[in-house]
Amino acid sequence: MSARINVDGFQEGLQTKWLGRNIFFSRAVHSTNDWAKELAELGASEGTIAIAETQTAGRGRLGKDWVSPKGGLWFTFILRPRLKPAEAVKLVFVAGLAVAQVLHELHGFKVETKWPNDVLVNGRKICGVLAEMNTTGGNVNFVALGVGVNANFDAKKALPKKLWKDATSLESELGRKIRLEKLFKALLERLEVIYEKFLKEGFNPILEEWKVYAEFLGHQVEVVSQNEKLVGLASDVNQEGALVLKLEDGTLNSVFVGTLSLRRR
Repeated sequence: MSARINVDGFQEGLQTKWLGRNIFFSRAVHSTNDWAKELAELGASEGTIAIAETQTAGRGRLGKDWVSPKGGLWFTFILRPRLKPAEAVKLVFVAGLAVAQVLHELHGFKVETKWPNDVLVNGRKICGVLAEMNTTGGNVNFVALGVGVNANFDAKKALPKKLWKDATSLESELGRKIRLEKLFKALLERLEVIYEKFLKEGFNPILEEWKVYAEFLGHQVEVVSQNEKLVGLASDVNQEGALVLKLEDGTLNSVFVGTLSLRRR
């Protein structure tokens, strides 16, 4: 099965009302998030998607590089929610939940969500989410919500050696390639449902479903943020989307930005 994307298969049989009805495709771009933001600034409608076969300068949270070889699923969709910025940042949980549910349902994987924006399979990262917004004053003009899934490539052949311990791919886990178009359509259909639920019912039901997969909760973790490192018990993720850490002295600390890793004994 080819690692190349079948452009004609993107929308064939797609069961969404508005998400993915306009799709822009490129064999290679610097970043699908940057491309989607350009499209949004030009007036692209909500649900428009920018997707590429590879990203030459893909990035994750906090400016980290995101390696995007051919065979992955790298796409960004434009949302125009009537939300305040503090609410819009929670959209990473919407996307993370959709990916976790779909990967579990399609392939029966042991899937985990990791605060705030990663999805793991069998303990290794298989997906990252990046939300970037454009605002005027206290209002959100649009959100570019990027999703990157390591799919049709061997992780140890396509990714740098430094990532082998913590990253995996669908091909590495399954021992075979998948149909990218099938995964893409399943993700869009689930994303639309969860996003509309988020708008209608608020963040709490989304967060509770996300926590079902959050196996790091209840474990000792380390969180690195800029020049600060915190160690404590991951006791909860609160309504603001912050990680609640119970420190050694018993105090609770809400962390809004940082990179989480399990504390190995």
